Order: sequence, then structure tokens, then C-alpha cells
Amino acid sequence: MGIRKFKPTTASRRWMSGSDFAEITKDKPEKSLIMPLKRTGGRNAQGRLTVRHQGGGHKRMLRIIDFKRDILDLPAKVLAIEYDPNRSARIALVEYAGKGKKYIIAPAGLGVGDEVVSSDQKDTEIKTGNCLLLRNIPSGTPVHNIELTKGKGAQIVRGAGGSAVIMAKENDYAHIKLPSGEVRLISLDCHATIGQVGNIDHEAISIGKAGRSRWLGIRPTVRGLAMNPVDHPHGGGEGKSGQGNPHPVTPWGKPTKSYKTRNRQKYSRKFIIKRGK
Repeated sequence: MGIRKFKPTTASRRWMSGSDFAEITKDKPEKSLIMPLKRTGGRNAQGRLTVRHQGGGHKRMLRIIDFKRDILDLPAKVLAIEYDPNRSARIALVEYAGKGKKYIIAPAGLGVGDEVVSSDQKDTEIKTGNCLLLRNIPSGTPVHNIELTKGKGAQIVRGAGGSAVIMAKENDYAHIKLPSGEVRLISLDCHATIGQVGNIDHEAISIGKAGRSRWLGIRPTVRGLAMNPVDHPHGGGEGKSGQGNPHPVTPWGKPTKSYKTRNRQKYSRKFIIKRGK
């Protein structure tokens, strides 16, 4: 989990950095836990572009991750820590006795040979990698891989280096402080995994060149100011002109740059105590 710096053999190499992959113990994925990943290029079922700046990228296979952790009270042994091209975090290959193998998000500090367990029992050990109900996790404990709806599987705090903290418990809800700073109410019957997501140094990696972003499937982003008026509200003008708009807007005319766009009538509004970044 370290950062590898490169010798400046080219201009882009001078600032480029990457992971040293020191924690990886297995090169090839488990064949029974992968499937082909279809690429959309940002287009929906009608073939229309709905997400800009997506396309290309290296071909990948999807790793099937066990976000539900629904094999209860049966310890699983960590067989390997692997690279997953579809996420910033590392994944751990674990084996349940008589139940086969699964992939889970690898928390920081988890190593080959360790045992993890998922349980709803109160006396389960508070140990990195164990998956418990929020009601059974003490306040102040860092957690990740958190469910928002009981039984649906983990949906939040899954990226590299991420962790949330249980601030308090009140009635049927836990007050969870998310990495963004948002404080949110989550049912005590939802599951969470103890610890912080691994690959903590991921945020310090410098891409270094445009081509490396293309390998990741990220296409170039063009400033609206550099476009023609037909393409963007900021476009046009003689020479280097300003945006001409009283406030910055999206290509579709909606205000942007710190403008709040969240629907005030959204059902989950009542679960958010404090807004994040």
C-alpha cells in the first residue's frame, strides 16, 4: 500500500505516480467469481448520451463482490488480497468451510490467513473485517461497507481509504458521520463492517498524463467557454471573452458551481441531520 514514483524519462513521467501493489498476493482472479462487464460509453437503452466523458478504456471483467455478507456465524479464512480494476479499493478472497469462496472489500490491516465473520449476535468480536449489526457496534467505532436498507447489501463507504464513524444511537437509528462530513440516520438493523477500507494511499496517486485517464475509460472534458454558442451557454464571443452569463451554468442552462440541486422533496431528506461538503 505504498506509492511508487517514476524516473523522469519523459515529461509526463516526471510527475506520475502509482501504487506499488505490495499488498497483492494473487495475480489472476477466481474464475467462478468473475463475469463479463458490458460497457455503455455513457449511453442509455435508447443509445442516447446521458453521462458525458465516458468511453473507451481497458477491457475488464467484473468481480462479483459479496456486499450482503449473509453467511452468518461461520468464520471465513482470507486466501488472498487481489486487485480489482473496477474500484479503488482492494478485494479479499475469503473461503467459508463448505460454503465456497466469496470476494469482500479488503479493509486496512486484513492479511492472508486472517479470519472474518458476519454475525447478528451481540457477543461477536469487534475486529477488523467482521460484519455486524449497527446496534451491536460501539459508538466511536470506524466502519465501512454500510447498508442503507436492511438486507439490501452495503451501498455506501466502499471506496479506498473510506471510513464512517458511529456518533450516537437514538431510538431505532444510529447517527453515522460519513467521509463527506454528512451526518445521517441509518437503521440499527442495518449491517456494517468494522474498520477502514484499505489502499489508503490511493488519493495521493498522480495520473501524470491524459492517456492514463483514457485507460480508465475517462474521455476529455472541454470547457464550455471554448465551445460555440450552439454547444454551450458560455460559448462564443470574439477572441478570449468571458462566459457572458450572470452565473456559471451547465450545458443545459442549470446553475452550477456550489448551486444546490438536490430535490427538497426527496424521501431520504428526513434521514440527513447535517449536510456534507
